Amino acid sequence: MAQPLKNFEAFVYRRFRRPPPATKIHRIAFWLLVIYLLLGFGRLLPGDYGDGFKVLSFLVLCALIGCCIPLFWQWVMRRVLWKVSNRLVVTYLLIGLTPVVLFVTLAGVAAYVFSGQFATFAATSEINRELSHIAAENRAFAVHIARELEANPQAKALTIPEFDDDSATDRTHSGLEVAAFEDGKPLTLTTTRPISTGMPGVPPWLKGGFRGVVMGHGAVLLRAADTQTVGGHTLMLITSLPLRKENLDKIASGLGTVTLFVGIDDIDENGGQLEKGIATHLGVADGRPAGPPPGPPSDAPGFQVSASPPKPQSGSFNVRINDGPNGHRSPSITGGQLPPPTHFFDITVSFVAPLQAVLWRSGKEHEALIQVNSRPSLLYQRLFITSLQVAAIIQDVLISIAAFFGVLELIALVMAVRLNKTITRSIGELYIATQEVDEGNFSHRIAVKRNDQLAALSNSFNEMTASLEELLEEQREKERLQNELEIAHEVQANLFPRGNVALPMLELHGVCRPARSVSGDYYDFLVFGPSTLALALGDISGKGISAALLMATLHSAVRAYQFAGEELITVGTEAMLSPSFQIVKNGAQEINCGEIFESPGRVLALLNRHLYRSTQAEKYATLFLAHYEGTQNRLTYSNGGQLPPFVLRGDHSVARLDRGGTVVGLMDGMSYDEGTVHLKSGDIVIAYSDGVTEPENEFGDFGEERLLEVVGRNRHLPLPAISDLVMQALRSWIGTQEQPDDITLVLARQR
Repeated sequence: MAQPLKNFEAFVYRRFRRPPPATKIHRIAFWLLVIYLLLGFGRLLPGDYGDGFKVLSFLVLCALIGCCIPLFWQWVMRRVLWKVSNRLVVTYLLIGLTPVVLFVTLAGVAAYVFSGQFATFAATSEINRELSHIAAENRAFAVHIARELEANPQAKALTIPEFDDDSATDRTHSGLEVAAFEDGKPLTLTTTRPISTGMPGVPPWLKGGFRGVVMGHGAVLLRAADTQTVGGHTLMLITSLPLRKENLDKIASGLGTVTLFVGIDDIDENGGQLEKGIATHLGVADGRPAGPPPGPPSDAPGFQVSASPPKPQSGSFNVRINDGPNGHRSPSITGGQLPPPTHFFDITVSFVAPLQAVLWRSGKEHEALIQVNSRPSLLYQRLFITSLQVAAIIQDVLISIAAFFGVLELIALVMAVRLNKTITRSIGELYIATQEVDEGNFSHRIAVKRNDQLAALSNSFNEMTASLEELLEEQREKERLQNELEIAHEVQANLFPRGNVALPMLELHGVCRPARSVSGDYYDFLVFGPSTLALALGDISGKGISAALLMATLHSAVRAYQFAGEELITVGTEAMLSPSFQIVKNGAQEINCGEIFESPGRVLALLNRHLYRSTQAEKYATLFLAHYEGTQNRLTYSNGGQLPPFVLRGDHSVARLDRGGTVVGLMDGMSYDEGTVHLKSGDIVIAYSDGVTEPENEFGDFGEERLLEVVGRNRHLPLPAISDLVMQALRSWIGTQEQPDDITLVLARQR
């Protein structure tokens, strides 16, 4: 089942010329898309079936979006953020723009809160200003009435002057009421115009002066009270300004709109009658502006004098109830008008603040809410209302600073772009250079035109490629030399005796282990007849190629003397074979040709003269030559500076073959002594190079004694087995260290 699905996926992706999905989440997203498209037909069905398919499609779409988010992120990381320049841009945005956005957001929130606080402060300041004005006029009224009572204590109606409206702001007050009480009893007040009835009495908690926002008698009012003592009587004058819409419009002038939420559930002191009274004084009925409260007509609108409570008319008004900011349903009044914005940033600033009020009947404090909707332009004008010229100067300065900062930001942006280009250019050049190196072009170099860390990195890359080029050239040269060494090793291997060389009466075995590819040690077996042979073992000074070349020269010289002797023996018509030598008659002179190899000392002298005259002065060799005569079991030898070989007897005694002379090829005209030993059955001749006895470890040299011990302990074994045991003992002695020198071992055993 899985394979057909994969085939379908591959078919669809091939149709869109896209590679098939490789990851599990990619495949899940593909099948979610297929399911969503198939569910589209179900969404066309009518009724509940279609609704069910719509819900199911929505769930599938949510899962598809959830799968696409990581896929989109992978695409962004692979395509968009792969380039270093794009990563640097994102880094700059995260480092530079994020703090700016956070700072601007914080500044915007702080500015909004400050503007809202300032707007509510301005609105409450206007309310307090009205209270101060009302309190001042109320005190003036109280002083005036007190003087009238002092002048005429029996007066039944007292006259008060006209209320002084706020000429500084050109405001008039609508519905202003004044009430006077003497020892708690209402007094009749008159003006030059007709008056209305007043409030019923003074609440018990009011004992002296007062000013503030009060709620009572079905209204929200700005009220001030003042007392005067006249002839032992207490005179109290109370002035009230109901917060109707027209009065609130004057308070909100220049601010926007001001809304007062009174909280009807908390202040209903009259058993539900307060709602209708508040609606009456707020000026709303059935959602429309209501008429003035019932009472006698007045020729002076906005000024009423009260001596008794008004008689409400049942059913005349309905209360408009709004949802307040605290979630409670409460009556509200809105005044003022919010002008249209002057620019894009001239948004609406809405803020709510508490407004302390007093319940008139009980004297309890009540917290109403005041909401102000304003704009920054209005608040700016109010902030600099007394110094608009200074405000204009400050505005110009701020604009200049903003423009200067903008220029600095533009300069910083240009510098950042140039710096970004230097970084991306250097990285791009490095990327191109790595591709060139990957293709094998090690001669490619990066052009360095700056003096910074990226330039130092480019220089380091250039140095690295140059070093790699040199190393590759050295590697090629090394490989060439290694090939030549392998060829030299093969050639040298052909110089050593091949196959088993032996006589009926003598076993022979030799082995050479070079320390490097080629060896400077030399050994050879030269067979002259069925019972005669020559044995050679030498060690060339130095190691490696030069020693191997000198070893080949020595081998060729020894062989040349051998072949020359054979040629002399076979020359002439009167040649006669002899077991030990051949005599050739040439005129009256006789030449003993076999005597050359029967005298190892004479051969060493000839080789010494040859090497001395054909090699450098510092080149020499140590060489051991021996001539074996099988019929007499006789071994004639001469040692030219080589480590003396041993003859290990059957009775475990040891004879050293040390007769001879100095090294070969170092000095001219040297002569070499000869020695002769007779071998008995079981005697073993041990010839070796210094690579056998001189290897060291923490216990010292391997030494001759260990060599003799290994051979003597295993003398009953075949010579190759004895040689292997010696090599094994040497490897154990050397351990993990590198083989210090060429190892050569020659064994010969008398049968």
